[in-house]
Amino acid sequence: MCPSSLNPIRFGDKWSPLIIRCLEGAPRRFSELRVPLRRVMPKVLTASLRALERDGFVERAVYPGSLPRVEYALTPLGRGLLGPLEVACAWAGEHWEELLDAREAYGEVGRRRVG
Repeated sequence: MCPSSLNPIRFGDKWSPLIIRCLEGAPRRFSELRVPLRRVMPKVLTASLRALERDGFVERAVYPGSLPRVEYALTPLGRGLLGPLEVACAWAGEHWEELLDAREAYGEVGRRRVG
């Protein structure tokens, strides 16, 4: 999985690429998404899922019952992002050190600007 902080492409927000990758294998419930996405606050995960649903990448299915169940799954449009995400992650992997060096250098310049 591609680390979100170095993902060069943003689909809607910071967490969307990770959510899309987490839904790659099968539909998941919110609580199941929380395990691999433990760094994401529940409110932010909900907002990201809603945005992905709004944009047609994710569908939300509600299964009624005594304890209603909600699952999230990729739509065909969402599945179409898996290839570009894989390419972006491969590119980030090839340029990992350059990306880290650029962020570190920018941080040093930014600290000098503020002070």
